[in-house]
Amino acid sequence: MKSIDIKGTARTATGKKAAKKIRLAGAVPCNLYGEKKDEKGLPVAQSFTVEAAELRNLVYTPHIYSVNLNIDGKECKAIMKELQFHPVTDQLLHVDFYEITETKPIVMEVPIKLNGLAEGVKAGGKLAASIRKIKVLAPYTAIPEHLDIDVTKLGLGKTIKVGELSFEGLELVTSPSVVVCQVKMTRSAKSAASKAQ
Repeated sequence: MKSIDIKGTARTATGKKAAKKIRLAGAVPCNLYGEKKDEKGLPVAQSFTVEAAELRNLVYTPHIYSVNLNIDGKECKAIMKELQFHPVTDQLLHVDFYEITETKPIVMEVPIKLNGLAEGVKAGGKLAASIRKIKVLAPYTAIPEHLDIDVTKLGLGKTIKVGELSFEGLELVTSPSVVVCQVKMTRSAKSAASKAQ
């Protein structure tokens, strides 16, 4: 997995008013959740801000990254956990980060990559991905940039489901019944099949 450097500034003022002020200044309010828990056992968030421009390469990309987070000189490894966008303007409103270690497993959505020419495509069908990412559980050091899926043996009208896949060192969290990809029948494939009968 690639990594990216992000610099942040700790903030003490929280709440809607403070967040609005931060956004007007061209920054994004963020929280970092880690090992620290409060007396109720709930995760304690560290509040900080990041320049909106600095988050662009992390947010607007199909790739996944681990983040080298530097908040006022204090460094830690993290992943982006949750994003909030404005429903109308699509402006990035808030980012939650989650602190990670080399040994603790995390859940992360990993992009899929379909490889090979499917048998069903050769027969006139059309290959269609039903999902773009699969959730996996593993230490971040074991998580790849993408999951390679071989589709060469996939016939006309056939599907590949999550339950049929396995990747070394990764536990798949997405439901086994979820369809990853399928070869759809096209009009030309249907007419070819009916002629062959």
